[in-house]
Amino acid sequence: MDVTPLIPAGRQIIETYGDGRFRIANVLHPGSVLVFPARTLSWAVTEMAAMTVASLQPVALAAKSGEVELLLLGCGPRLAQVPRDLRELLRADGIIIEPMDTGAAARTFNVLMAEGRLVAAALIAV
Repeated sequence: MDVTPLIPAGRQIIETYGDGRFRIANVLHPGSVLVFPARTLSWAVTEMAAMTVASLQPVALAAKSGEVELLLLGCGPRLAQVPRDLRELLRADGIIIEPMDTGAAARTFNVLMAEGRLVAAALIAV
């Protein structure tokens, strides 16, 4: 029995992660990535300490255009806290941020995409 979720054409699905890269919608992406419903961008962040409001600017722009309401933050191999000031700035842009380890964020992104949710993922490569 096939249990693959039905995903609309053109939507991003995270197929694999690890070894410092991701395979998303059948395309390999080295390093960290920002994943939106219809596109994936390279992301220069390699650790939580390097994450800034500026590094998440594409997410803020997507939220302003109504493309994203929820940001899943893949913190790397384990969950880390998002600094309060960063969380508050994102919330001011209408973005709810949910931190978790990168693997959990990748899996959750796929489930929410299958549900048709307005979700993005900022994933630090592991």
